[in-house]
Amino acid sequence: MTTNNPVVKTNEIKEIKTGSPRLSLKVKNRIFQTGVLIWFSLFALVIIYPIIWLGLSGLKSNADFFLNTWSLPREWLWENYKAAWDAGIGHFFLNSVFITVISVVTVLLLGSMAAYGLSRFQFKGQNILLMIILSGLMLAPQVSLIPLYKLLQAIGLYNTYWALILPYVAFQLPFSIFLMRSYFLSIPKELEESAIIDGCNSWKVYRHIIVPMGKPIIASCALLTGMNVWNEFMFALVFVEDSALRTIPVGLMNLRSQLNTNFGIQLAGLAISALPMIIAYIVFQKQFVRGLSAGSVKG
Repeated sequence: MTTNNPVVKTNEIKEIKTGSPRLSLKVKNRIFQTGVLIWFSLFALVIIYPIIWLGLSGLKSNADFFLNTWSLPREWLWENYKAAWDAGIGHFFLNSVFITVISVVTVLLLGSMAAYGLSRFQFKGQNILLMIILSGLMLAPQVSLIPLYKLLQAIGLYNTYWALILPYVAFQLPFSIFLMRSYFLSIPKELEESAIIDGCNSWKVYRHIIVPMGKPIIASCALLTGMNVWNEFMFALVFVEDSALRTIPVGLMNLRSQLNTNFGIQLAGLAISALPMIIAYIVFQKQFVRGLSAGSVKG
């Protein structure tokens, strides 16, 4: 069947010359997706390559490290990692694990309970209390170094694990409360009302509803707190002087002074120190992204 409509014929001629608009849109989308994929692939390579290089360099001898810096090890010296661990990294590693675990658990426990109270209960001075807590975000740890040093000496906690745990908890709580409160505000109140009707008190609501539904933001706070505590250097250097209590950032500095000519063992120690946080982010990456994306837009 043919048509003599000049408008239809004109549109057909234009589509033949310029191509189908729908086809052109698909091509543009595919080009955009390919560009985004290439960009993020390059970005991932920039992030991943130094980590791989660090792990491989820890398997090299000094000569191999200087002569073949960017290539695979000619001889895979796995004993470098054992030597780094025996040189003191193992003890510093365990100290960091202990301090990090205690600090993270304390921050999550206190922070989640405070966030639950601030997001669900209405009381006089609530906004003022929230502002006081969030004002802790404005205080830089460097500013409080000397006052904390004097305070820890006065109360007898200087040169102990608690000299690190208490400041870490204090400085990590405000941001954790801010994130968890924002997320808890998005949890429907109808769930709590149903639980209260069934006989639950506030503690049971917190334990059986708020905490299970808040797992993404709790995991995000755990990762952020763990990373900050694990990599903290200034407090660990000033508040602890006993080498048996030092954490891994300060331990790496000591290892560098002891093994200033053996770069393979030093790099092996760096690889050991980076491994826990890498594993934690890989395991909890979905909860981390989900918790931050949800908690950042609520409240």
